Amino acid sequence: MSDVKNEFNQYFILHFYIFVFVIIFSSCINREHESSEIKTVFRYNESAGITSLDPAFSKDQANIWAVNQIFNGLLQLDDNLNIKPCIAKKWDISPDGRIYTFHLRNDVFFQDHKLFKNGKGRRVVASDFLYSFRRLLDPKIASPGAWIFNNLNTSENKDDFNFKVLDDSTFLIKLKQPFPPFLGLLTMQYCSVVPREIVEYYGKDFRKNPVGTGPFKFKLWKEGNKLILVKNPDYFESENNKRLPYLDAITISFIVDKQTAFLLFVQGKLDFLSGLDASYKDELLTKTGDLNPKYKDRFNFQSIPYLNTEYLGILVDEKLPLVQHSPLKLKQIRQAINYGFDREKMMRYLRNNIGTAANSGFVPKGLPSFSSEIVNGYEYNPAKTKELLRSAGYPEGKGLPPITICTTSSYLDICEYIQHKLTEEGFNIKIEVNQAATLREMIAMSKINFFRGSWIADYPDAENYLLLFYSKNFSPKGPNYTHFSNPQYDKLYEQAQRELNDSLRYCLYRQMDKIIVDEAPVVFLYYDQVLRFTSKNI
Repeated sequence: MSDVKNEFNQYFILHFYIFVFVIIFSSCINREHESSEIKTVFRYNESAGITSLDPAFSKDQANIWAVNQIFNGLLQLDDNLNIKPCIAKKWDISPDGRIYTFHLRNDVFFQDHKLFKNGKGRRVVASDFLYSFRRLLDPKIASPGAWIFNNLNTSENKDDFNFKVLDDSTFLIKLKQPFPPFLGLLTMQYCSVVPREIVEYYGKDFRKNPVGTGPFKFKLWKEGNKLILVKNPDYFESENNKRLPYLDAITISFIVDKQTAFLLFVQGKLDFLSGLDASYKDELLTKTGDLNPKYKDRFNFQSIPYLNTEYLGILVDEKLPLVQHSPLKLKQIRQAINYGFDREKMMRYLRNNIGTAANSGFVPKGLPSFSSEIVNGYEYNPAKTKELLRSAGYPEGKGLPPITICTTSSYLDICEYIQHKLTEEGFNIKIEVNQAATLREMIAMSKINFFRGSWIADYPDAENYLLLFYSKNFSPKGPNYTHFSNPQYDKLYEQAQRELNDSLRYCLYRQMDKIIVDEAPVVFLYYDQVLRFTSKNI
């Protein structure tokens, strides 16, 4: 996850995996005996642990994956990151892009619970979304997802002007200004619908007594040990005329040691493994990033783009004393660093080719606006590095002051590789290793000027990456950790905010990305990939 985002800033959540995990769950089958009859149970481990099953607190991958099985929202994403209907069967957007009207399905019911009449789940109506969204904004709840509705029209005293129930099947949201990625925000698990009577009955304990509309319902949670979700027989979605989900249950274990979890996966006691830990990286994968041949008859392997850009950030605000005395304030030096190491070789030897060398700007591969043809980044070019050092007044690096990269132990190997390559070109690179929390705080408070960072998408739109360089988002109040400021960039960013045509907006995004490449407030490293391993009986 990101080592750079300010964990105290509710406007930009720390973590978000954009991939819709329910797609895997709706097709995975593992047969095991339970209570003398065969059940289809999917088993995976969550080493990070789960802190809450309340969607208002679905702020990280572990919580999101579980919440996604129990709850639904107005909209959802498919596996190509396209926005599709969920509880809202259709929607309308006003010509000015400010008013969203959602038309709800009438066949969606909350899961059965003793507090409902006769213990049977009641139908979801528009007032349930009014309650759920007001709750998300309630300061007493202190949800880290409250930032989603920062763009509400606050010119009126009553929030009914922002959220309005027209009838049981029609719900309206009004923004203070157009924001084309807004529908993407509504797919986040924060925006799940919850039943008022259940939430108010349990209070804070709703976190461990969740009731939603999703394909699975809560059964048992022994915190730190096991979580069990069972099939919701009344779930509203179907596939090929068959009601979902296909599975009878999901069991989640919480083994902290990733090596132990890997061994359980190899032994067939877990059905799914996500990501790659250094402890078993070379056991599972070849140097070229393929599945180890000895496991090809046992495991399926999937690798797809993951909306995460890894980079080195550079503080460029010359009003800060830290920048005034740093050679990094010179664009030529920043560009020279970008040309000074081989990203392809770095990916091959340090990452087993997992990920793509970031040669095409800051917006990662996997988003519709990504274009390696239009946005050309930096290729390895030592001659160009030497030329830029000369133009900056440091021929062969002579007289160039030391430059320190601040990182965490997890990325030390990459930083050492860059250090080695840049030293060959005349740089004097030092490395400082920090604890992740310490590094986050120093970056947010502009106390270091060269740092390793990553940005994971909060929603599937390039705007979420480009806002890192908008001048009104300076940290610590916003995520512009480099304090980059460019009038032309800001103008394009504000124009993109108003542009409702996707194709035209993507053109603006690419122009902004080109500016970032040219000004080089970051050193582009790689676009990440997500890895998934499943047993052959899935």
